[in-house]
Amino acid sequence: MILHIDMDAFFASVEQRDRPELKGKPLVVGSDSGRGVVAAASYEARRYGIYSAMPIFMAKQRCPDLIIVSSRKERYGEISQSVMTILRCYSPVVNQVSIDEAYLDAAGCGRLFGKPEVMARTIKSRIMKQTNLTCSIGVAPLKFLSKIASDMQKPDGLTVISEDMVSDFITNLAVEKVQGVGKTAFKQLSRMGIATLGDVKKIKSTVLVDRMGKFGYRLMDLANGRDASRVAAHAPTKSISTEKTLNTDTKNREHLKQYLLVQSQEVGRQLRRQGFLARTITLKLKDKDFKQITRSVTLDHPTQSSQTLYLKADELLSSRHLAKAIRLIGVGASALISDATPRQRELFENTDGDTKSWEKVDQAVDKIAERFGRLAVYRGIPTTPKK
Repeated sequence: MILHIDMDAFFASVEQRDRPELKGKPLVVGSDSGRGVVAAASYEARRYGIYSAMPIFMAKQRCPDLIIVSSRKERYGEISQSVMTILRCYSPVVNQVSIDEAYLDAAGCGRLFGKPEVMARTIKSRIMKQTNLTCSIGVAPLKFLSKIASDMQKPDGLTVISEDMVSDFITNLAVEKVQGVGKTAFKQLSRMGIATLGDVKKIKSTVLVDRMGKFGYRLMDLANGRDASRVAAHAPTKSISTEKTLNTDTKNREHLKQYLLVQSQEVGRQLRRQGFLARTITLKLKDKDFKQITRSVTLDHPTQSSQTLYLKADELLSSRHLAKAIRLIGVGASALISDATPRQRELFENTDGDTKSWEKVDQAVDKIAERFGRLAVYRGIPTTPKK
């Protein structure tokens, strides 16, 4: 059996816990700058239709008495670490998937902590006792079902799907509850007459794969009670990224390049710190109408160079026609490999510049940042002198 532990409205709940005068009031965590978005909403705020990623100005329209609290990432990280420490007391196989949720494999733990349901109740009680926060837990024999179960009785819920319940539960499970079924996939499935996972079994696998691609195989497996995904104690990092909501919407490419430069430096720093090289570079944009655009490029040779990250992100930006002003920009690196992995050397000099020289610059900048802070030294965009 697998447990999925999800802290309830985590950021907002931490703020209400640390400031008792906020308890029971509609609260969101975010920036009240006019450009900010909701990072988390208390359950009191959610009753007004406020949700994560909603623009702050829209949230204030829905709830005039809304309380807005600035994010305290270090505080949330500190409490998250305490929660994960508690979970590791009950199983050696814990996979933290975000700051406020984790999977736990209960296999072999019964003699120490009882049946999975008993273990889940004990974990809930201990988290409340040590952090004064509630969590919701889903218990199921399949990983994807445990996550769905944890969301069924929020907040402070506990839902158990036993082995003998799995077949009926899957048959009646609304397909939009399945992770990976977004708006587009849901519309496609609806057109095929699929409303539940049970309906998936009525469709020929060849038709499903033809319409849904590889995800069709995944749906067919889940519909038949097969989930090959397992809880991994140390899930590998798949990507590193950073993004920024701009103070003012803009179509000024030079202004956008300044953000790309800072973001490429940060992503490069994280790659070097964690010992990764990236083969794929991604540019993320969101325009003033909140339409999101992502463009990626795959490199012939993986990199951790901030200079290369910037140049490739800049190329992606330059190739994009900006029909509308941009409100958010970001840079990401994926298809990661360890920098200790043997790789083929380049036959000719890198056309993007002297790679070795830029690697030395990166190392120097990283050392300065570690000692004096990230703003102590930063890159500038070279400009062409006017004639």
